[in-house]
Amino acid sequence: MKLNICLLPGDGIGPEVMDQAVKVLEKTAGIFGFGLQTTTKLIGGAAIDATGGPLPEDTVAACKAADAVLLGAVGGPKWDEIDKAIRPERGLLGIRKALGLFANLRPATLFEELKHACLLRADIAAKGIDVLIVRELTGGAYFGEPRGEEVRGGERVAFNNMIYSEHEIERIARVGFEAARKRGKRLCSVDKANVLDVSQLWREVVIRVAKDYPDVELSHMYVDNAAMQLVRAPAQFDVIVTENLFGDILSDEASVITGSIGMLPSASLGASGPGLYEPIHGSAPDIAGKDLANPLATILSVAMMLRHSLDMPEAAASIEGAVKSVLKEDFRTGDIMQEGATQVGCVKMGDLVAERIAK
Repeated sequence: MKLNICLLPGDGIGPEVMDQAVKVLEKTAGIFGFGLQTTTKLIGGAAIDATGGPLPEDTVAACKAADAVLLGAVGGPKWDEIDKAIRPERGLLGIRKALGLFANLRPATLFEELKHACLLRADIAAKGIDVLIVRELTGGAYFGEPRGEEVRGGERVAFNNMIYSEHEIERIARVGFEAARKRGKRLCSVDKANVLDVSQLWREVVIRVAKDYPDVELSHMYVDNAAMQLVRAPAQFDVIVTENLFGDILSDEASVITGSIGMLPSASLGASGPGLYEPIHGSAPDIAGKDLANPLATILSVAMMLRHSLDMPEAAASIEGAVKSVLKEDFRTGDIMQEGATQVGCVKMGDLVAERIAK
């Protein structure tokens, strides 16, 4: 078997962390005996500089032809003042749309070795954090129509439309239920059904879909309460499924309470075709080119890619085990450094993980 992976290094630290992720992927391929072909394409600011737009057509074509897509990071202050219609982030939104990626899977895990970095009280951190947030990615207020700005009564008025159809809710609910079935068999659907009509439909559809998953325990929570519970008692959650805007906020909250944003991967999946895998951190232009970036989130994104898109759970587990081994041996990049540990750079961290890949 030969895997075709499209690489989108992007901007800032993107190329640096991508290099280390590819290093680990190549080592994994050698040990587990699968072929590997990679194609590197432009996206974001790098694409703007080279072509005038954030998402060239040949990038889209290469992504569609691949088995999976691995992304580094996009954006930076260099492009902050250009037309918002062609800013680097538009490249990311564009490729998600082009690939039909409607489900964002973002795990927030507190590694045992990094409990010192958790921003919550020690007694809360001691109970652990291992939550998977499944966020609907192509609907809701971010994409709803009508949207825009107009003048009413002599003043400017801006508006967005939070809108979901039954089929959009059903398909993301099924992703949530399937994910919960593979984990702790508990799914919490987050909405605002006490206020929003769209959330009332959301809840009705999720309840209907739940009948197909009798082995999964379903609960419901309003988004404001969910935000509080994530910092009060995150251990209560297994899988959370929610709409686009709520998921954007809650997944960022869940990631930061672990204290290690440089450790967290993500996946964006569609009904078919290649998935897109990326670290949740930004492009960090202030440390770009200095060998200071933490590549572990991108490396763990490779593990998610092998598990979710390529059906290679053993290879994925090997990468995850290698990361845990490196942390257990007290090697750290600067963002997760602690007293008594050995600080290493981006390249060295990639080397250390690659050395520990094993069946």
